[in-house]
Amino acid sequence: MSSSPPPVLLVDGYNIIGAWSCLKKTRDTDGLEAARCELVESMTSYSAFQGYQTNIVFDAQYQNTCGNKEVITELVSVYYTDFGQTADTYIEKTCASFRYQVTQSLISRIIVATSDRAQQLMIQGYGAEWMSAQQLCYDVQATVCRTKQRYNPRKQSKGRFLANAIDDKARQRLAELRMGL
Repeated sequence: MSSSPPPVLLVDGYNIIGAWSCLKKTRDTDGLEAARCELVESMTSYSAFQGYQTNIVFDAQYQNTCGNKEVITELVSVYYTDFGQTADTYIEKTCASFRYQVTQSLISRIIVATSDRAQQLMIQGYGAEWMSAQQLCYDVQATVCRTKQRYNPRKQSKGRFLANAIDDKARQRLAELRMGL
């Protein structure tokens, strides 16, 4: 039995940084590069848990550089657009090119994370799904919580008394203290 192809998540990087309070704070205190790194780190964990093929897109429209791609993990890549190109136009072109891959079942779905209203309407015209920056933030936080629960299960209490939750040596020492030894 073949597994279904992964969904593709396109993230409008600077839009997300501007919308998430934690990333805005990082940007304002430690700089844009630190905020980008924090976003990439969050998306790496989220994508691994969700199984999304994630592309984080950052504008380089004001930098006189060529666009480039940085592969972070098997599931996460970061794209810097060409000089003069916005992340919006890059995402729109990507949605248009992936549209065929969806019809051929090479990609199960395309999701674009941005709070840009014009972008939302444009990408939906290409058959992509829209996720707001706040929804992505909520999903990332919920995923972190689920991951912690999965990998750090709570120890079962052996009763309602604190003494039942401590080791034998500590329990013995407490008994000695109670007896004045």
